[in-house]
Amino acid sequence: MRILILEDDYIFGETLELFLTKHGYEATLVTTIEEAEEITFNQKFDLYLFDINLPDGKGLNLLEALRFAEDNTSTIFITALTDLNSMAEGFKLGAIDYIKKPFVPKELLIRIEAKFMEKNIIYGNILYNPSAKIIIKNGEPLDIGRVPTQIFARLLKKRGQIVLKEELLESLEQPSDNALRVNITKIKKKLSIEIKNIRSRGYILKEI
Repeated sequence: MRILILEDDYIFGETLELFLTKHGYEATLVTTIEEAEEITFNQKFDLYLFDINLPDGKGLNLLEALRFAEDNTSTIFITALTDLNSMAEGFKLGAIDYIKKPFVPKELLIRIEAKFMEKNIIYGNILYNPSAKIIIKNGEPLDIGRVPTQIFARLLKKRGQIVLKEELLESLEQPSDNALRVNITKIKKKLSIEIKNIRSRGYILKEI
């Protein structure tokens, strides 16, 4: 998950950035509204963490502008004050949560995971946990490797549909058709599942 942190207190913001990175998130810190506007125009994020009051404006106004531009990225506001009017305005704009300063980074992590924890996906005798990226077969954890797991996850989420070869190749460090075929074969063998090759297009994990 890619997270943008907008926080004018650089030391505090850097602490959050390092903490979230340590826990597997791709976190980026900016300290001004102007920086946030520029980076959100050029990059896609999964979550915004916006301070409300900044030297060059308000996080609420930034979110309003982003929503006007049809950017519906989930947003959590960070605030030093319990301002009910600001909170109400934020929720109207689509904020999913507030967190009040001071707080420990662990509290933020709990809130993020509570909001974004994905549910287990059941496929026959296989259970896949998207958040932990764990495969369980017949009640036992099964490690098929990081890359095959990523490919399996993409196929599983679109089971019954063609997943384009180009999308699956994104999971490979050194993408090639041959490397993809090797990983698909490994998945089929380890999980005993049927994955159909659609020539020149991609692969399908059949619906069951």
